Amino acid sequence: MMSKAITIAEAQRYDAHTINEIGIPALVLMERAALATFNNLLNDDFDLSRVVVVAATGNNGGDGIAVARLLHIRGIDVEIYLLGDPAKATPQTSQQLKIANYYHIPFTTDLNHVVNATLIVDAIFGVGLSRDITGKFADAINAINAADAKTVAIDVPSGINADTGEVMGVAVVADSTTTMAYNKIGLLTITGKQHSGTVHVADIGIYAQDHLEHAR
Repeated sequence: MMSKAITIAEAQRYDAHTINEIGIPALVLMERAALATFNNLLNDDFDLSRVVVVAATGNNGGDGIAVARLLHIRGIDVEIYLLGDPAKATPQTSQQLKIANYYHIPFTTDLNHVVNATLIVDAIFGVGLSRDITGKFADAINAINAADAKTVAIDVPSGINADTGEVMGVAVVADSTTTMAYNKIGLLTITGKQHSGTVHVADIGIYAQDHLEHAR
């Protein structure tokens, strides 16, 4: 049932259908995505002594900020390196930032903390990336790739086109990727596989319409 790989357009359509037609709130899906990623972090053989979540202000970043909170509550040393303007965050990611502040999760602006982490969570860009990555975003990805730390990507490694697998200027090389609902076609290409490492497909409650029709 969960074995097929989907396109960016399908991922966005299934998301919208789940939120708008079925009525599962976006924040609920974000929490489930974060919990799935968190469980994969705990169940794998990662060194969790110094975790840094690199997040932007889109919903992929919101997933990562929620992962940081789950780690923090568990007593794990975690910091968030935030890219982009928090004032322009999506509504769900604004909510996650508010929750992170409530729990006093530390934020860092020092890329050396990324380089010196023992585990990095890549929550910069998801399937929605449409142009080449430059500037501070590229600097952060280069720092992630320069680090000795293992890296876990949320949904897709940032910088990988989820349809073609091509590198959009620069892309995270992850050891493991927790992708939501279905695998993405771009992750099955040679370049996609090199960047995504071990792919875990997480059931977060988003299904293809054809699957839903059969279930009735």
